[in-house]
Amino acid sequence: MNEKEIESVKNIHSSIKTQIDDKINYFKNIWNNGTELDIFEELVFCILTPQSKAIMADKAIKNLKKKNLLFSNNWEEISNELNIVRFKNNKARYIIEVRNNLTIDGKIWLKDKINPNDIYTTRDWFVKNIKGYGLKEASHFLRNIGFCEELAILDRHILKNLRLLEVIDEIPKSLSPKKYIEIEKKLIDFSNYVNINPAHLDFVLWYKETNVIFK
Repeated sequence: MNEKEIESVKNIHSSIKTQIDDKINYFKNIWNNGTELDIFEELVFCILTPQSKAIMADKAIKNLKKKNLLFSNNWEEISNELNIVRFKNNKARYIIEVRNNLTIDGKIWLKDKINPNDIYTTRDWFVKNIKGYGLKEASHFLRNIGFCEELAILDRHILKNLRLLEVIDEIPKSLSPKKYIEIEKKLIDFSNYVNINPAHLDFVLWYKETNVIFK
């Protein structure tokens, strides 16, 4: 373990812990008090994040909402609002497909796909059934609706810092499901070692790279 980096992580955590708690409470409120539409928006946000900045994905969601396009069946209309994210045409089609698959009698049904008592099986369901989702995107979505404690969002910022901390020996060139779960377990073990909640650790490592607490 790199003790210097560990000390840096602990110091950052101490300085932003209250802000992290506020953000996690915000996420949990989406699940506890939000609508199916609120949850669907988070689902779409995580469709938009691959190979794109989270801030740009969030801006794109707001553009779609403002122009009432989240429920458009015209992928080109949606794509026109996704110029700030990569692979906009594919992602526009994914949004329409997932929305149609989750809609029954004109209403989105998403909460019933989530089992709070078995979040790993829930994550697997989203990986298998939501086009554009891998383990990272499914974990990100579930974190953003309040299921923060057991899952890791292994993006490039997190992987870079796990390498600096010597939690992993190298940053993998690609993340197979097996490799993802292996590193996720190492992250959770490390969080126990440094006594920082896994959800907090994710925010700390992201903040360490970006100086931002986002989502």
